[in-house]
Amino acid sequence: MQPTSLFYLLISIIIISFIIDKILGILNAKHFDDKIPAKLADVYDEDEYKKSQAYKKTNEKFSNLTSIFSIILTLTFFFVDGFKYVDDFARNFTNHPILVALIFFGFIMLGSDILTTPFSYYKTFVIEEKFGFNKSTQKTFWLDKVKGWLMSIILGGGILALIIWFYQLAGENFWIYAWVLVAVFSLFMNMFYAKLIVPLFNKQTPLEDGELKSAIEKYAKKVGFTINNIFVIDGSKRSTKANAYFSGFGSQKRITLFDTLIQDLETDEIVAVLAHEVGHYQRKHIIFNLVSSILLTGFTLFILSLFINSSVLSEALGVSIPSFHIGLIAFGILYSPISEITGLFMNYMSRKFEYQADNYAKETFAGKPLITSLKKLSKNSLSNLTPHPAYVFAHYSHPTLLERIRNLES
Repeated sequence: MQPTSLFYLLISIIIISFIIDKILGILNAKHFDDKIPAKLADVYDEDEYKKSQAYKKTNEKFSNLTSIFSIILTLTFFFVDGFKYVDDFARNFTNHPILVALIFFGFIMLGSDILTTPFSYYKTFVIEEKFGFNKSTQKTFWLDKVKGWLMSIILGGGILALIIWFYQLAGENFWIYAWVLVAVFSLFMNMFYAKLIVPLFNKQTPLEDGELKSAIEKYAKKVGFTINNIFVIDGSKRSTKANAYFSGFGSQKRITLFDTLIQDLETDEIVAVLAHEVGHYQRKHIIFNLVSSILLTGFTLFILSLFINSSVLSEALGVSIPSFHIGLIAFGILYSPISEITGLFMNYMSRKFEYQADNYAKETFAGKPLITSLKKLSKNSLSNLTPHPAYVFAHYSHPTLLERIRNLES
């Protein structure tokens, strides 16, 4: 394929992806004013439902604005040979392939973040503030931003440098070493993320003795599940929205409850949510997701190894000197349709796993408190109760509230 043909193929993929996303958004938006299903009639009263509709419509308008800005910026960057100018800028400092790549991606990531920060600031301090969700301060917002940059530099830069080093040493077989690196890193992060990364952003404290801890321990003993690590995270530091999650394996496994979850739910509802999380662990969903992610990464790296040596990838982006980092950009766009398909499959499996975890909670604890907890959480986050099925299929990792309740009541 000629560089010019490849260039327009990349542009076509970007535009088609944007159009599909907008069509799904339009279909979903048409359901914002639908009547709430009878099973969900007690989630909102009339005023709360109007508030949830306003929240959905505000976010939809904002999403359209940001996505239009993003695609205009991206297409402009392509047509003015932006990658060539950034590559030339990086080569002004050094000719070392690894350092050139780090400067190249660092410049693009920093520039992109600077341009999009006003949008995230508006989202946090205007939209989320208006609807009563935001609890973040200016200081927290900017500290999070700086910490995110540092993590990207250390972790992202470190992994990228090693992958390029493998490429220099092993040529087209680099993907094997890169795959092992990513697999080990994924396992390590899954094991120690809560200990190493979360404390950089949030405070975690062991759950205090009391009614809730006793109820959790009683349930854990009943199902033969060892829980030595139950932590409460200060989610209210940033938002009123609630969550809970399971992480780690073996002695490192832990349950993390947001303090907002404890504030919003009754004891039996929290135990039901916990039972759902235990269900994910007992049904091996965490193992499946981790193994699937590692296998997909290996497949992606293998396909990358078949194309990365082609100078056409670099030439298509206007860069005369073939390089790993430019080829990586072009390949990432070419691979995105495959990535979308694998994403659809993973979302499908995730929705299936949610039903299984709900069933586990119903069978080992009770279905009713899980239903009431889901309704409360949906109400408190002003969730969309009537999404379009196509939007759910493409974007949802969880079944809709209505589908989950029907399953729990079946």
